[in-house]
Amino acid sequence: MGKLDKLSVFISLVLRHKPDAAGITLDEHGWADVEELIDGINNTGRRIDIDVLEEIVRTDNKQRYSFNEDKTLIRANQGHSVSVDVELKEKEPPEFLYHGTADRFLKSIMTEGLKPMSRLYVHLSKDIETANKVGKRHGNPAILKVNSGQMNQDGIKFYLSENGVWLTSKVDVKYLEEMK
Repeated sequence: MGKLDKLSVFISLVLRHKPDAAGITLDEHGWADVEELIDGINNTGRRIDIDVLEEIVRTDNKQRYSFNEDKTLIRANQGHSVSVDVELKEKEPPEFLYHGTADRFLKSIMTEGLKPMSRLYVHLSKDIETANKVGKRHGNPAILKVNSGQMNQDGIKFYLSENGVWLTSKVDVKYLEEMK
């Protein structure tokens, strides 16, 4: 893993889970002051400046981060375990969405449904390929097809994050189908 990748992983930890790891705080919408973040990261012995931070945000293949308009604030787009309101906009989902997981979790999911676990929302993908990539990160991949259209008709809210990840509070078993 390269230097930028390691910094990105640390920034993800700070902006999504442990702001105190860099000695910073997030506001109620998950925003961190860019100067405080840079100083906080540098105080951990890592080296970063605004140019490196901008490069990480620009080149992150998952588009995890966003700056505000004048680049004085930064936040993670989703995936938080700390309670923040990233001002997600409610949106009507496509008829089907997908969830990638490891096959070792299937029995539990098909009994209990999809839960956000340590996160604020369940993360869903718009396509099978993305869900498969997510599943591979956790082991032997398994893909679940989510009847998001029916969920939406049943009054369950969906949100679309800045980087294209669909989010919902939970997915009941009746909306899940294991893809073979």
